[in-house]
Amino acid sequence: MEAKREVWVDWLRVLACLLVMVVHSAEPFYLNGYDTLILTRSDLIWTSAIDSAARMSVPLFVIASSYLLFPLRYPAGEFVRRRAVRILIPFIIWSIAYALLSDAPAASLKSLLLNFNFSAAHLWFIYMLLGIYILMPMLSPWAKDVSRKELKVYLAIWLFTTTLPIIRDIMTSGNVPYIIGPSYIPRQADYPLWGECSWNPNGTFYYISGMIGYMLAGLYFRRFTADLSRKRALTISLPLLIIGFAIIEGGFVLKALHKAQGVFPVRGDWANTIWMETTWHNETLGVALMTLGTVTMLKQIRSDGSGRIYRKLIVPISKASYGMYLMHMMLLPVISDRLRQTSIPTPVIILATAVITFVITAIVSIIIRRIPRFGKYIVG
Repeated sequence: MEAKREVWVDWLRVLACLLVMVVHSAEPFYLNGYDTLILTRSDLIWTSAIDSAARMSVPLFVIASSYLLFPLRYPAGEFVRRRAVRILIPFIIWSIAYALLSDAPAASLKSLLLNFNFSAAHLWFIYMLLGIYILMPMLSPWAKDVSRKELKVYLAIWLFTTTLPIIRDIMTSGNVPYIIGPSYIPRQADYPLWGECSWNPNGTFYYISGMIGYMLAGLYFRRFTADLSRKRALTISLPLLIIGFAIIEGGFVLKALHKAQGVFPVRGDWANTIWMETTWHNETLGVALMTLGTVTMLKQIRSDGSGRIYRKLIVPISKASYGMYLMHMMLLPVISDRLRQTSIPTPVIILATAVITFVITAIVSIIIRRIPRFGKYIVG
C-alpha cells in the first residue's frame, strides 16, 4: 500500500518542474551557446524578470527530497536500493540516450566516465542530488535529535555562505578566470576566501555551503514549521520573495546594463555570461530567500488530498516529474527554435515554450511509468 502522500510536496514538485522548463526556455534570449547575446533592451527586461522568478526551481526539488527522506526512516541499505531504482538507473539510461543523440556520440559517451556532457548539461542536477543522498545516512542520527535552536544556527551559517559568491564577485570586480572541463562546460575559478588556497580548496565554510543548506532546510520544514498560521506564513514568505527577487534580478540587470553601455545587442564571451549570472546561482542569497519563501507558502496547502484536480492531475505529474526533468531537453530546444522564428513577443515565447514542453513531457512520462515492470527503470 502506498504511504500517505504529502499534498503540498506534490504541488511543489509540479511547480518546480515547470519552473525548470521556464529557466531553460529563457536561455536563448540571453545566450548564444554559452556566450552572452541579448538582442534588445526589451529582451533583457522580460528575460531577467521571468528567469529570476523561476530560479528557485532546483532548490525546491532538493527541499522536497529532504522533507520526504531525511532523516532516513529505514535502513541505509534499503535507502540505497530504493534510490538506485528511482534515480540512478533512469539517470544512466537518459545520459546514454543524450550522448548517442549528440553531434559527437563517441566523445559524449567517453565524457560520461567523468561527468555529464554538453548535450545534457541539465543532468548536473542528478550528480549533486546523488551527493546529497550519500550524506543522508551519515547525518540521519544527528537529524533525529537536533533541536530547533541548533538547526537554526546551522541554517544561519549556511545563509551567510550564500553571500560568498557575491563577495567573490565584489572582490574581483568580475575579473576572474574560468576553465573549461572535458565535457566542454565552463566553470568560474574561485577567488580564495577564509583558508582557501592552491593547496586547500576546503575553506572554513566549505562543508556547510552549497546545496547542503537546502537539505537542512527541508529538515527544518518537516520538524519545526507545522504550527505556522497562514497569516504568519504570509508575513514571513512575502518579504523573502520580494527581497530575494530583487537580489536575483537586480544583479543580472545591472551587470547587463553595465556591459551594454546603452548599446544593444549586448555581446560577451563565456566569462561575461558567468559574471552576469552570479546572483542566479542556486547557492546565492537571493535564490535561497525565494526558495524559503516559496516553501513557506506552499506548506500552507493543507488539503486532505481528496480533490479531483489533485488526484487526477497533480499526483500523476508529481510522480512523473523526475522523468519529465530527464527528458525535457530533448524537446524544449526544438519548440523554442520554432517559436523564435515567429513574431510572437519574447515573454509569450518563453512561457509558451515552457508550458508546451511541460504538457508533452508530462504525458510521455506518465505513459512510460505505466509500462509494467520496466517503466520505473526508465523514468523513475
